[in-house]
Amino acid sequence: MSVPARPKPLFADIEDVSRRLAQTGYLPDTATATAVFLADRLGKPLLVEGPAGVGKTELARAVAQATGSGLVRLQCYEGVDEARALYEWNHAKQILRIQAAHGSNSGSAGGSDWDQTKDDVFSEEFLLSRPLLTAIRRTEPTVLLIDETDKADIEIEGLLLEVLSDFAVTVPELGTITAERAPFVVLTSNATRELSEALKRRCLFLYIDFPSPDLERRILLSRVPELPQHLAEELVRIIGVLRGMQLKKVPSIAETIDWGRTLLALGLDTIDDAVVAQTLGVVLKHQSDQQRASGELRLN
Repeated sequence: MSVPARPKPLFADIEDVSRRLAQTGYLPDTATATAVFLADRLGKPLLVEGPAGVGKTELARAVAQATGSGLVRLQCYEGVDEARALYEWNHAKQILRIQAAHGSNSGSAGGSDWDQTKDDVFSEEFLLSRPLLTAIRRTEPTVLLIDETDKADIEIEGLLLEVLSDFAVTVPELGTITAERAPFVVLTSNATRELSEALKRRCLFLYIDFPSPDLERRILLSRVPELPQHLAEELVRIIGVLRGMQLKKVPSIAETIDWGRTLLALGLDTIDDAVVAQTLGVVLKHQSDQQRASGELRLN
């Protein structure tokens, strides 16, 4: 079974990736733009790994927005199974249909009626599509985001391998459903466990770390354009210091942006120790982290 081809590439070249993602507010570095371009041209899933909060999920959203594609998201978690990821039957509706058929045919022989009912309850009407099947069945451009893959049990990787190999799903009662248009697939991982080598072989790999101070400043100003340049530079500097501490959860890029918006909301034009102490809860969400940061920054 061959993998369905996209009618045409989503991006013209690497520069096109950078430009169009930037238009959505996502500023990729060269490695990220290159990985997105190659995943598109080669028709391979893109496995994006890195610390929480560096923009892995946002990359998939940005690709969808930049290309006018629909975004279908499978959020992985411990215990997610085929019924939640691929499809399941609407059992409640099936039971109602069987009961209705039994009531209307209670006076008949019933053999052929049961055969008809049995076929009926395993028809499209009773099929509940979950994210993987939904993405395969879409005929419009689609970005399939398989988010936090490392949180799922390792057994789910076998299902992902099957789906990502041919972009086809076999439903025993209905036959094989094959994608007319292969989706652009992004898998994300926080590396809380090692993904299987078999799954990795199917994918291109991209590691995203926290951005350089210059890139983070540009990201911040693109999302909070009213923020003065000097405040953006100082805020990014402090964020860098916080990320160098031994914290339970270091500030994400989204929290950097929130901090910038906080300064604007408070009408501040400088950042001093009092301001940092007053607003530390915007970027640090654990009391122990706030205490450590306050001590190391000497805010007490």
